[in-house]
Amino acid sequence: MSSLIAKKIGMTQIFDENSNALGVTVLSIGDCRVVQIKKNKIDGYTSAQLTIGSKKNPTRPLEQHFKKYNTEPGEIIMEVQINEDFKYKPGSVLNVKDFFEIGQKVDITGISRGKGFAGVMKRHNHSGQGASHGVHKVHRGGGSIGNATFPGHVFKGQKMPGRMGKNKRTVQSVTVVGLNEEENYILVNGSVPGSKGNIVKIQSAIKVKK
Repeated sequence: MSSLIAKKIGMTQIFDENSNALGVTVLSIGDCRVVQIKKNKIDGYTSAQLTIGSKKNPTRPLEQHFKKYNTEPGEIIMEVQINEDFKYKPGSVLNVKDFFEIGQKVDITGISRGKGFAGVMKRHNHSGQGASHGVHKVHRGGGSIGNATFPGHVFKGQKMPGRMGKNKRTVQSVTVVGLNEEENYILVNGSVPGSKGNIVKIQSAIKVKK
């Protein structure tokens, strides 16, 4: 399959043939459509620009770019790799039946949920300091971060409080457990990065046991 983008709808559960409950995530391909096809002869590589959803007030350059390829302005433009047998043209809408099958393994990339400013216990899973008598109010503190002798400075990458989440994350070898051609969505086993409504990238799994 080629890579493509989808919108995370949320999570639900289904039952397999053995009546076991499976937690699944609904990923809607929806109106995912092609904007531009880049070819090796012209651009030096082969890829496709995809968009999904709609944007009411795009910037002038983006508006002209979408207009050039006769496509409605979308929420995002993402460039993905395509195979040689990619048959879609600019402006055409993608369908799940041409990319997925039940039991297929895929990798899903998205932006994780932002959780704001967090301390070291929540952000880095530190155990915290003692809570017995004689300990000052530093129970959830990170403790010493440097030293007074050589080298006398805080090392780069020291685990400290800071903003947590809102990072690019990938879950690998996720199984496609269901698909709907009419509604144009798929069901994948387990959770995927991001909040409801986030746009994720789906591609063929890299680490697959042969």
